[in-house]
Amino acid sequence: MRVFVTGASGFIGRNLCELLLRQGHEVVALYRKPIDAARSEVVLGDLDNIEIWSDQLATVDCVVHLAGRAHILGDQESDPLEAFRKINRDASIRLAEACLERGVRRFVFISSIGVNGNETHDKAFTEQTEAAPQAPYAIAKYEAELGLSTLFTNTASELVIIRPPLVYDGRAPGNFRRLLRLVASGIPVPFGSIVNRRSIISVDSLCGFIVLATQHQKAAGELFLVADEPPLSTAGMVRALALGMNKQCFEIPIPALLLKLSSFLIGKKALYQQLCCSLEIDSTHAQRTLGWMPERNVESGLSKAGSDFLVHTASIRLR
Repeated sequence: MRVFVTGASGFIGRNLCELLLRQGHEVVALYRKPIDAARSEVVLGDLDNIEIWSDQLATVDCVVHLAGRAHILGDQESDPLEAFRKINRDASIRLAEACLERGVRRFVFISSIGVNGNETHDKAFTEQTEAAPQAPYAIAKYEAELGLSTLFTNTASELVIIRPPLVYDGRAPGNFRRLLRLVASGIPVPFGSIVNRRSIISVDSLCGFIVLATQHQKAAGELFLVADEPPLSTAGMVRALALGMNKQCFEIPIPALLLKLSSFLIGKKALYQQLCCSLEIDSTHAQRTLGWMPERNVESGLSKAGSDFLVHTASIRLR
């Protein structure tokens, strides 16, 4: 196949392009800045000027749309929701329109499990769970899903939507990077009394599923929720990372209710949900429909991520 990847310079994008190339596919990678991307065909541009480079889409079989607005700490936008809508919804739909005009066979949209909500209680999220996005990022992603689904209805092109949870790796950005740094610091963590279950997915596992979704006949028109197995508690994640870093793990048993009240008082409700609440995903649909196999030893994967993080940070300091 010949696959066009937006967000190719990002964390997931880099890993996806490498996997596609290893499997013998041709990669056309969209970058905002000039870059030496060995074996990939590079297109310079961004989602604000699609019309300048959109003719390149006529040469590809599939587009994987990863680019978007994310990992915004201390967002200075006066209206964060509109800022997310501009990139994650409106630009995604314009890109899809360009793909339809140029006959791209399949469009794979990487959404977010946040579309389903921020936490689960008695049941894991499935593809049938009613959408309940709360954060501006997730709202914009859901609105993009709705717009794309309408756009691709009764067309010859195929839409695939993937909602992954937190993606982990030793070089992962965002919330997982902050967790890696916390564990590496050796600071005691307040999760000793937290009993939750959170689904996550390694970047290798996610990229393997994305590649499968670009080509499997039964992926057409489908929505997939994917995660590795089994879910772990936040404390379990910290212990696995600490093991990989050869660090002692000090867990302070602060009652969950106290953590919850404290987080609400300082305006960190979302952080409390991410660290202390459950978010489970049932990926049975992906496994049965496409024959996908998730990684089934999350603790081992996290330990490796912890070890890789130390190696990576050490190499940066030596430069």
